[in-house]
Amino acid sequence: MNDTKGHSEMNEPSTHSLAQAIFIVNKHAKTALEPKNLYNLKRLALNKLLEEGQAKKLGLHFSDNPRFAAQQSDVIISCDAYVFHLPPTKEDLKKLPHLGNRSSFIRNPKAVMSLSKAKQILQTYVGQATDINQNNKHKNMKKIESVDKPKQRYHNPFPSSFLGKSSKY
Repeated sequence: MNDTKGHSEMNEPSTHSLAQAIFIVNKHAKTALEPKNLYNLKRLALNKLLEEGQAKKLGLHFSDNPRFAAQQSDVIISCDAYVFHLPPTKEDLKKLPHLGNRSSFIRNPKAVMSLSKAKQILQTYVGQATDINQNNKHKNMKKIESVDKPKQRYHNPFPSSFLGKSSKY
């Protein structure tokens, strides 16, 4: 009864659910104000999938949005039914074949998953979940400490006789 779409919630997630989670994180990173953490999570997950043989580097193609150059290449990675891209390493540029321009006919399948669920799956997979939980506990402790401190009364160094002595201003 635990199995849903080929994986158990307690065991390692399936390649399909990891690919879906990467797709969702990548989709949200494109419009996020601070996408650095989301792109980092995508990179870590894809690198781990590559190491485990669950994803494969297909080659290089020209980037749709080159940063500081007229042309820039991206590494194309296939994982399950999804295709992703990452910046290439020097080794990638030497070893992988260049496939030219990106094909507009290749599209990733639709995925329905919340960003929080996708992040949870990937953080657990890459081993970041404990670090994030510890950071949240540390932040919560700071909040508790600030709540416990008694509020200091405002001291106005320039009291006005017009407003009265007990006035803040």
